[in-house]
Amino acid sequence: MLTDSEIVNAIHQMRAMFPEAGTTLKADTTFHFLLATILSAQSTDKSVNMVTPPLFARYPTPESLASAEPEDIEPFIQSLGLYHNKAKYLVKAAQGIVTNFNGEVPHTMKELTSLAGVGRKVANVVLAECFNIPAFPVDTHVSRVARRLGMVKPNATVLQIEKRLKEAVPKDEWLDAHHAMIFFGRYQCTAKNPKCTKCPLLPICKYGRDNVF
Repeated sequence: MLTDSEIVNAIHQMRAMFPEAGTTLKADTTFHFLLATILSAQSTDKSVNMVTPPLFARYPTPESLASAEPEDIEPFIQSLGLYHNKAKYLVKAAQGIVTNFNGEVPHTMKELTSLAGVGRKVANVVLAECFNIPAFPVDTHVSRVARRLGMVKPNATVLQIEKRLKEAVPKDEWLDAHHAMIFFGRYQCTAKNPKCTKCPLLPICKYGRDNVF
């Protein structure tokens, strides 16, 4: 397993490879960013960005979406995976915001995760991106990279990965590290056919060495 300094150095190399790494979801308000993040589960940001403009135009506020039915939402998002469930989540999340938070997106982990469709990862993304609250969201890319590089044990849970990375990485670098790891996982350490032979982190990556040599 990598030490704290090795983890930080590895993430800094990822950032050097992808200096432009940042959120690729597009939204004009915190409410819409929350919706986009819910929709991004098991869907690419690109595919989410393709469907959200008309959805956001039709439902500009939590109040407008809270009065809708899931069947009203489905035509906007039917190109996305799990769109039946996601339509229900969006409406219920809006209803929760209106009923419990006076129409404002809340900004604590406990409050956010009380909303439909909002798990710890979605909540962390919203906290960090919208409220500038230090958080380290762990998605499939971050999980894969952390496990492959030996930042955590191969069977580490998402919560264990989050805890380990937050221990190793300075708090003011959490969001930046999250983006760097996502881009590294998206374009370099891909789920299928990772580019191990051209990876600067190969010397510390047992997964890569096992695949190359």
